[in-house]
Amino acid sequence: MERGTGRAQELTLDVSSLPLLGWCEWLALPDLGLECIEAKIDTGARSSCLHAESWQLFQRHGTDWVRFHLRTQGTALHQAEAQISDRRAVRDSGGHVTERLFFVTRVRVGDAQFDIEMNLANRRDLRYPMLLGRTALAGRYWVDAQQKYLLGHASRPET
Repeated sequence: MERGTGRAQELTLDVSSLPLLGWCEWLALPDLGLECIEAKIDTGARSSCLHAESWQLFQRHGTDWVRFHLRTQGTALHQAEAQISDRRAVRDSGGHVTERLFFVTRVRVGDAQFDIEMNLANRRDLRYPMLLGRTALAGRYWVDAQQKYLLGHASRPET
């Protein structure tokens, strides 16, 4: 609101200048050694989330780290490590609250790369191993909920 006027100051964002994503895209997490991961682009989720089947906490140089395993394609397990930046309660789509580990990592979306905050959860029974949430999307992209793979399949692994 503008000071003393009682009127909300209008904020405008020209969405035509923002790249368009579909509700599902192929992304990369280079810091974690994942060159291709299928992600649901989820404007309803505040934070981004990555599937992990198991994880182990450990210390490195006096800081907390996590080593985790996930499956992104086929049956092979991929191992990755990340420095923990926070532990917070997260409410899932079913209303259940759990404490989750958060870390910061780079994501590659098409030709763009930037840091995002990610949390770990067991998404074994869900279709997509990753959610890209609205805090990672805000001011960078807009999403067409009727289309998917608008970035193309160039990053998708060969089958």
